[in-house]
Amino acid sequence: MANILHSRKKQVDASPYASSLIEGHRDFGYSLETAIADIIDNSITANAKQVNIVVDTVSDDPALAIIDDGNGMTESELIDAMRLGSKNPLHQRDAKDLGRFGLGLKSASFSQCRRLSVASVRDGTLTTAIWDLDEIGRRNDWNLDLNEDIDGPPGVEFPTEHGTVVVWKKLDRLSGGIVGDAAKRGEYLNAALSNAERYIRLVFHRFLSGTRPKLRITLNGRRLKPIDPLASSHSAAQIGPEEVVPLPSGNVVIQCVTLPHHKMMMEADWIEVGGPDGHLRSQGLYVYRGNRLIIAGGWLGLARQTELTKLCRVRIDIPNSMDALWKIDVKKASAQLPPAIGSRLRRIIEGFLGTSRRTYQRRGQRLVDPERHPLWSRLSQDGKIVFRPNLEHPAFARFASELPEQFRAGFETCLQLLGSGLPIEALHADLLGNAEALEQDEADERQVREMVNAVGGTLLDAGIAKDRIKDVLRAHDFFRKTWTTAESVIDQYIGDFE
Repeated sequence: MANILHSRKKQVDASPYASSLIEGHRDFGYSLETAIADIIDNSITANAKQVNIVVDTVSDDPALAIIDDGNGMTESELIDAMRLGSKNPLHQRDAKDLGRFGLGLKSASFSQCRRLSVASVRDGTLTTAIWDLDEIGRRNDWNLDLNEDIDGPPGVEFPTEHGTVVVWKKLDRLSGGIVGDAAKRGEYLNAALSNAERYIRLVFHRFLSGTRPKLRITLNGRRLKPIDPLASSHSAAQIGPEEVVPLPSGNVVIQCVTLPHHKMMMEADWIEVGGPDGHLRSQGLYVYRGNRLIIAGGWLGLARQTELTKLCRVRIDIPNSMDALWKIDVKKASAQLPPAIGSRLRRIIEGFLGTSRRTYQRRGQRLVDPERHPLWSRLSQDGKIVFRPNLEHPAFARFASELPEQFRAGFETCLQLLGSGLPIEALHADLLGNAEALEQDEADERQVREMVNAVGGTLLDAGIAKDRIKDVLRAHDFFRKTWTTAESVIDQYIGDFE
């Protein structure tokens, strides 16, 4: 083996090139909504009670500003805040500190713009700082521009005693790459802002809620209202007891919540809680870190999303001392389930989902209870579920008895064809996509009268008293759906026997 000569031991400066590193910080995967949320995190950590988001989408040089009334920063604090990696994620922090890496202000901003300006006031003294990616690229250094004039979008008011203003300009990515067409660029910006608005209302709903909320957020002067994905304040929400799981790095608090049925909520509230992906996709875990929502839905591999469990939510609260354990990312928009809590959480979820499934299954069995004279029979065959028209239903049996003998077999075959032709694939797709939009067809008065005569006669033959006929039929799903029409028909039917 040849001898290898070692050079004299020494150290050299291998600092990253400023222009290359700072451009790389644009691609951490932020969207507009996660970027704005990261700036608001800083405002909350600075004890802000008011955050105003002001956006100019119509000018040739669109801009966005986020203004808070928090503590503000001195010059040295602002310089440190503008430094990349200003915090060590391993250091202990205050429990309400929503930051982690000291990257959010810069990375979130650069993901949307090329010019980041920050103006901060502490005790009436104003300090400003600017990072301009084009200037950094030209100079290739880390020299921060201090105390230059900053102009924000129209309507921005700078704080006088304390507070901070973050201004994004040169919105190359937020503009969608649209150049020269102000109308199309404005349309793109407004669509992105609409998505961001819902995200902010959801992620910070705990801060925004209550009669005396901890935080007030406005978008172009309009106050944002919270979206509680757990519908906690609804009287029909089923909220289980809290379970505390102690770990060396803090306590995990777990609570199971079942949303109200959609018929017990206002349609607008139901849609808002479900979000753009619907309730099927939004079921699952809701992980909060310092009251700030990190994960909104999904089971993290602990369960499957099914129609039977779409009302199930599991609230999980963790402290910021568990960031490393949960692998909270820079954007604070995703996490991974730690093994230390996985097995405990799995047992809780299995019991919770089992209860939900049994509730649905009991309801399904009740709907096809033979004593209720269902129009459809539910059969279990070789592990499969089959629905067939109930040939013994009083309405079918009565009509068949009135047919000439040679037509009865054909009538029965027609009913069986209905069962064989049940559009399972289409029903399944509609249930997955928007189950609440599925409704049974309205029956007209003639059909209601036929059902009353058939089922009512069967009940009388079975010994049901006349004065109980109406109550029994009211519980029947067919009549409940058409009760406005059915009630008068039933009253007339009962009256005929007086």
